[in-house]
Amino acid sequence: MASGLGQPQPADLYSSGEVVTRGSEGQEDADPYPCGGASGGLGQAQPAGPYSPEEVGSSPPEQQEDEQPQGSFHMKTAELVMFLLLKYRTKQPISKAQMLEVITPEFQDDFPIILSQASHCLRLVLGLDVIEVDPSEHCYHLNIILGLTWDGMVSGQGGLPKTSLLGLVLGLIVLEDDCAPEEEVWEALRVMEVYDGQEHIIYGEPRDLLTNVWVQEGYLECRLVAGSDPVRYEFLWGPRAHVETSKFQVMDYAFQVSSSLRRPGPFRAFVGPA
Repeated sequence: MASGLGQPQPADLYSSGEVVTRGSEGQEDADPYPCGGASGGLGQAQPAGPYSPEEVGSSPPEQQEDEQPQGSFHMKTAELVMFLLLKYRTKQPISKAQMLEVITPEFQDDFPIILSQASHCLRLVLGLDVIEVDPSEHCYHLNIILGLTWDGMVSGQGGLPKTSLLGLVLGLIVLEDDCAPEEEVWEALRVMEVYDGQEHIIYGEPRDLLTNVWVQEGYLECRLVAGSDPVRYEFLWGPRAHVETSKFQVMDYAFQVSSSLRRPGPFRAFVGPA
């Protein structure tokens, strides 16, 4: 099953239009830097990489001069992700002027790149699309990906959106001819550092999501495999998933996640080692 995510990525549906994509990184809540900025990845120790403190400290001085600005650049991306998540939680409008205040004057020339990376992070890790709703006024809004109407956030209890994992699981089911054995699903989710029975900093207890929450919400069907010993389950799309999204959309999303995980860089770093 995991090998299915390694197939060539189809044309990116989101490289044009209103959705702001392409970039990297993401997290919040337990970690003050959602994009792995100062404290590493999504609940993981920060792996050694082009922006890790270990490597910067051991690099020749001329390399450090090149690396330090990059580290600051990605810190600004992390700060923008935090700001956008706060606006999403409070359902407040977002303006370009507010975002420029977040990234501070010295990075304002880099605003398009920073916004693109922050948008990429929000889309692939948290399942939110950054949409420019009024180009003349430079106003933005965050929407749940793939036309879904559920983000997994419990009102008044904080937490982070869980839609990205739902989109990925729906894509995995399509790859398995619309009926995915649970062992294949867990194997595929390992690339996102999501494990059966292990609490995840963003997604919580993943088995509860797959077998309880998403079933109750109507996004998944969890069916007992007849004659299985020990007992095993398989997953299918639920009626709500069929109504709200399409196989083509979720497959494209799954390939986007897979492509980002295979490439070295900040996105690969904050979701954990390959």
